[in-house]
Parts: sequence; structure tokens; C-alpha cells
Amino acid sequence: MATIRLATVEDAWPIAEVNVRSWQSAYQGLLPELYLRDLSVEGRAARWQRTLADPANRGDILVLVEDGKLLGFTAVDRVRGELRAIYLEPARWGTGLGRLLLDTAVAALRDSGHREATLWVLETNERARRFYSAGGWVPDGATKTDTMPGEDVPLAEVRYRIALVSA
Repeated sequence: MATIRLATVEDAWPIAEVNVRSWQSAYQGLLPELYLRDLSVEGRAARWQRTLADPANRGDILVLVEDGKLLGFTAVDRVRGELRAIYLEPARWGTGLGRLLLDTAVAALRDSGHREATLWVLETNERARRFYSAGGWVPDGATKTDTMPGEDVPLAEVRYRIALVSA
């Protein structure tokens, strides 16, 4: 049975592994192949270790564990009311575990007192956009263009929003 708990510093490496595998699958054809191939678990693990060691981030990163194996994670910004990340082992996509993670993230944002929450997603990431829409999120018309770190590749993103309280 899958459970969700707060992430600890010891989760940095398995989070990084899920993070890299998810990016390599989810962004295939959307981001440069060379960039995806060269993603480093080591580099991501170091960043996650720093993030998880920072007391300011406690409670913002949740992990999904099944049979002792970390299969996914979500990161929320409880101050801004934003879903920052949600990733699941690609082999587990379509099993309902992603929905469990998303629902848990939404509950965490609701519990932090927000009336609504937002997230940003690549405009071309149709799979993720369908996933968010099925979870009740809707595009609100806001867009932005970021650039990949160390790359000259523009990333067009759209913002989604969800009400966290009944009208």
C-alpha cells in the first residue's frame, strides 16, 4: 500500500532518481535530447539535499512510498499557494498514484489557509495538462517564458489554478 509522508534529507537521492527519470520520460520531444540525456542524479541529489536540509522547506516536500521504495514526490509552496513540482516513476503513470500525490498536495495547500492554488506547466506538455485538468485545475490565461538553465531554449508555460474552498 502506498503512503505519503514528509520528505527527509535521507530522501534526497531517491527523489533525484525519480526526478531525473520523470524528466527524461515526460519531456522527451519537448526539451533537447542532449539536455535530457545529460541530466545528473548526482547533481539533482545535491540540490535536493540542500533543499531538504533547509528548515524553511520543512513540510513543503512530500514523498510517496510503497513497499519501502520512494516512487514519487510533490513540492508545494505553502506561502505562495503554489504546486511547484509533482513527479512519479514513469512505470507507475496511470495507476492512480499521481492522483494521490496531487490530491495530497492540494490538501496541504488548503490546510495552509489558501483559498486557491496555482501551478505552471509547459504549454506543450499535453499529458501533464490533461492530468491537471482531470484533477480540477483550469488554465487561467496567464503565460510566461522561461529559459532552461545553461541553455538558450525558451520554455513557454501556462498557469493553472484551482479553488481550494467552496464558493
